[in-house]
Amino acid sequence: MPSPTAVLKRLVVGLPFRSDRLGETLLPKRLALPVFASDPLSSVAYATQEILLILALGGLAFLHLAPWVAAAIVVLLAVVVLSYRQVVQAYPSGGGSYEVASRNLGRPAGLVVAGALLVDYIMTVAVSVAAGVDNIISAVPGLNPYRVLINLGFVAFLTAMNLRGVRESGRAFAVPTYAFVAGVAVMIVLGLGRAIAGHAPVAESAGYQIRPEQVGLTGFAVAFLLLRAFASGCTALTGAEAISNGVPAFRKPKGRNAAKTMTAMGVIAIAMFGGITVLAMIANVRIAENACDLTGFRGDCANTPQRTVIAQIAAAVFGGDNTVLFYYMQAATALILVLAANTAFNGFPLLGSILAQDRYLPRQLHTRGDRLTFSNGILLLAIVAGLLIYVYDGVVSKLIQLYILGVFTSFTLCQAGMVRHWNRKLAEATSRAERHRFRLARAINAFGAVLTGLVLVVVLLTKFQHGAYLVVIAIPALYALMRAVRRHYDRVHDELLPDDESAILPSRVRAIVLVSTLHKPTQRAVAFARASRPDELTAITVNVDDQATRALQREWEKRDMGVGLKVIESPFREITRPLLGYVKNIRRSSPRDVVCVYVPEYVVGHWWENLLHNQSALRLKGRLLFMSGVMVVSVPWQLRSTKRRTPRRTEFSPGDVRRGITAPGEPAPKP
Repeated sequence: MPSPTAVLKRLVVGLPFRSDRLGETLLPKRLALPVFASDPLSSVAYATQEILLILALGGLAFLHLAPWVAAAIVVLLAVVVLSYRQVVQAYPSGGGSYEVASRNLGRPAGLVVAGALLVDYIMTVAVSVAAGVDNIISAVPGLNPYRVLINLGFVAFLTAMNLRGVRESGRAFAVPTYAFVAGVAVMIVLGLGRAIAGHAPVAESAGYQIRPEQVGLTGFAVAFLLLRAFASGCTALTGAEAISNGVPAFRKPKGRNAAKTMTAMGVIAIAMFGGITVLAMIANVRIAENACDLTGFRGDCANTPQRTVIAQIAAAVFGGDNTVLFYYMQAATALILVLAANTAFNGFPLLGSILAQDRYLPRQLHTRGDRLTFSNGILLLAIVAGLLIYVYDGVVSKLIQLYILGVFTSFTLCQAGMVRHWNRKLAEATSRAERHRFRLARAINAFGAVLTGLVLVVVLLTKFQHGAYLVVIAIPALYALMRAVRRHYDRVHDELLPDDESAILPSRVRAIVLVSTLHKPTQRAVAFARASRPDELTAITVNVDDQATRALQREWEKRDMGVGLKVIESPFREITRPLLGYVKNIRRSSPRDVVCVYVPEYVVGHWWENLLHNQSALRLKGRLLFMSGVMVVSVPWQLRSTKRRTPRRTEFSPGDVRRGITAPGEPAPKP
């Protein structure tokens, strides 16, 4: 009968897939869009808000500059989309920015990109979920005390859905994504239509005044404020590279389908971001980092949360905060923001798998789980993002400061790598048409590299003291970690290469059976050791109790075990050290001999029984494994409690399913 944990796993994850069904998990474009582009599509829900929050530091005087800041972000987003269209077609293997930088700029640049992307994916989960919960609280303010708990609940839900498989999560997330896009489209059309008709929507905060934190800004200070607003608004670009990392999940032709999905994502994101920004200006939305800076704010400014920008626009356009369309918009926004984290849940495991395959991260991240997903990467992402949400109380304004820096690091290095890629292609081109196409592609990527490089500098300067310094520390730390992992794997690989010396047979095999008392496990260990026909076989016991040792000797002789019992004295009642000393003496006297130590062990059926058995054996095995020329053989004895855990039918481990292993005479497990 399956254990309770196995039943729970099947309920959450589902039945395992065979390896030969991997092709069935590939995504058509209509599902790939919500899976890989939900982050950039959803970020429009808070990108305008981030611009207004920064401009509000100077009071009302600078809010009219928001459309110009938004226009610059639109240009940047268009350039990034065009640039990454080149990437997905040139590098369809799914490495994205990491592969481009590694191949064209060298491994160090590739690892910097990888570290930046890993940080960005983690922040995507934390920020997207926190922003989604913000919109839920905007509709139901009474949930504010449970903010962190709701955040962690959504992270757990996303983890479970992604463990079920990319295709299944794509189906689940497609409806909320398209519902959000449709809702924003209706809101923009209706809002602009009302404005053209002379009945412009008015936000609930339109009459508020903003108490400026920065007074008398001129010249350089104004420019810095605009740059900071631009850097915050660039959250609209987060996740734009995820499609380039997820190309292997697309149906064939992978590169072309990924490029079309990238274009669709860019067009939709630009239209929604531009429309929301225009409506925010028409409706005179007011918002500040601290609600107490809003003169006329209704409620307790210290405890009552402000409504988000998109919530204020929806209330103004749809006729109030009690209408069906308002609640629809808030629900769709909350869902898309929470599900935007799904972009990271697909990008992070794929990138982690590639890095693990290149031996820069633990190999476990390259292993596919029951549903053919990179389940270890999914779980790692969920744990780290959950910790960030807990530490920062799920507050978007705190988490957002750690965002974006990693994005533009990868953007810049990727585009620079693509320039070198096209230079190489130009040198190999044989026709004028090819050279023209390669020059155009190089120009796009070169412009993208310069533009994203400038933005990277702006983001670093404007956000450094507000928390971005943590990312500046995290990326080099990840770089150092990945290099250390690679050095370890290289060292182990070199050390384990076969040679002539390792193939030389030992002079003799000297077997030792460890004996604590004479019982069935000991009898089995002695019988197994004798069956292996060693050159020399000895049973060893350590004398920690004279009376018990003499009784053991009498019982040993009475049963005629066929093997001599040697007693090692231990005046200080230690077991491990005398046995290790005995084995070391054998190795010292006969270095070419192999010592094989047989350890009888209980196999128990309950976890708590492990606390009552095998502790001395575990300590001894742990020490023996570090001794050269010593082999340790565990001889298990299954207690009756294990029989209750024996399945009535053949069970398959995830590894067996992936390798297509079945029991003799039984069909393969059906998913």
